[in-house]
Amino acid sequence: MTMTEPAFLVLTALVDEPRHGYGIAQEVERLSEGRVQLKVGTLYGVLDRLAADELVALDREELRQGRLRRYYRLTDEDALVPQEEAARLASDARRASERLRARYAGGAA
Repeated sequence: MTMTEPAFLVLTALVDEPRHGYGIAQEVERLSEGRVQLKVGTLYGVLDRLAADELVALDREELRQGRLRRYYRLTDEDALVPQEEAARLASDARRASERLRARYAGGAA
């Protein structure tokens, strides 16, 4: 299964612990070194799709300062999906690098 970068980063953000929406968005920004900044609508759209695919689940709800915080976690069944996706992306990047090196090595001769 291939996935979008935001979905991959959301799953990666949830690998170590359940997080609430704002915490997920902050962790995604940190993981991407600021490249990916999820807006609320985008974040919850990604979470809804991941939940529909049974990759994430609601962990718990807490009331904080009069606001409901929903915490999400990886599902036990698909906890390896981020690892598999990381391996796929690394393989794609390796092949792209090899092709680029070959192109520019051949053009320099």
